[in-house]
Amino acid sequence: MTFHDVRFPASLSFGALGGPERRTEIVTLANGFEERNTPWAHARRRYDAGLGLRSLDDVETLIAFFEARQGQLIGFRWKDWSDYLSCRPSAAVTSSDQLIGVGDETTRVFQLQKAYRSGDTVYRRPITKPVAGSVRVQVGGDPVTQGVDYALDHDTGMLTFADAPDHTAEIRAGFEFDVPVRFDTDAIMTSMSSFQAGQVPNVPVIEVRL
Repeated sequence: MTFHDVRFPASLSFGALGGPERRTEIVTLANGFEERNTPWAHARRRYDAGLGLRSLDDVETLIAFFEARQGQLIGFRWKDWSDYLSCRPSAAVTSSDQLIGVGDETTRVFQLQKAYRSGDTVYRRPITKPVAGSVRVQVGGDPVTQGVDYALDHDTGMLTFADAPDHTAEIRAGFEFDVPVRFDTDAIMTSMSSFQAGQVPNVPVIEVRL
């Protein structure tokens, strides 16, 4: 799949509306009970980039970005201001934020992930687009160094250690991350008069699987 490793202007995504979407199949039985299932292991996020536009200069920036991606053809990075940290929004990123694996003296490759907890239930979301320079990692409580102790693939979010972590050693990481997305339309309809009247264009953006 074609993907440009470039972020949609963060100043424009700041006011965007959006969030996770799930797909649930529901069948109501003759006795009134329901059977519910989902074909998706992970949510898919949707956004409206048009709501972040505040000036005609913003419209020009959006159109230039849209043309460079050739509409829906090419994916790109998106900063979801409501969910872009491995920690709580009020906290600072640290290397202890997220548990991404436990050493077994054999496995060297681990996927960055973020845990979402509600009571006893935990959903683990794979993180495939970490922000360069933001990732901090520790093994067994000790910080490790990128380029020396491990390599990070910024296209997949995979950590590869030079040596397999020790048995039972917790591998933890903190990071900022983007969402891989594409435009969900091949047309942007706007005009100066409508924008000045407070009407912004509808610019749908949807997460892509990588």
